[in-house]
Amino acid sequence: MPIKTHQDEKPALNMTPMIDILFLLIIFFMVGTKFTEIERKIGLEVPEVSDTETPETPPQHRVINVYRDGSVSLDEEPMDLEQLEQQLASLRKKSNTLSVIIRGDAEGAFQNVASVLSACRRAGVSDMGVSVRMARKED
Repeated sequence: MPIKTHQDEKPALNMTPMIDILFLLIIFFMVGTKFTEIERKIGLEVPEVSDTETPETPPQHRVINVYRDGSVSLDEEPMDLEQLEQQLASLRKKSNTLSVIIRGDAEGAFQNVASVLSACRRAGVSDMGVSVRMARKED
């Protein structure tokens, strides 16, 4: 059996790549702050516009509740499917960005939710979502 006469060198961690990256980051931030200083020193007046037209309103999220017995409410206002469709169509005419969230009762028939989805589609609503609740994990 051969006998070791010398000890192996302990592995060394090469720090050169880490130092290179550190220097690159320092240079990047130094150049970036220099550009922001130059932008602040520019004497620029932004032009004003006399157009008084209000911009389009942000998307409205409407909530439709579908209860266990099949009754429907839009933003807590009870109505039937025909009224719901008419109300959504008029809201969509006012704003092209109408969003609807449908909350159906877990114990109710899915046909009720499907009927509401169909009424939303007939009213021209394309941004629809169905609200669910995450199940709790039991240990």
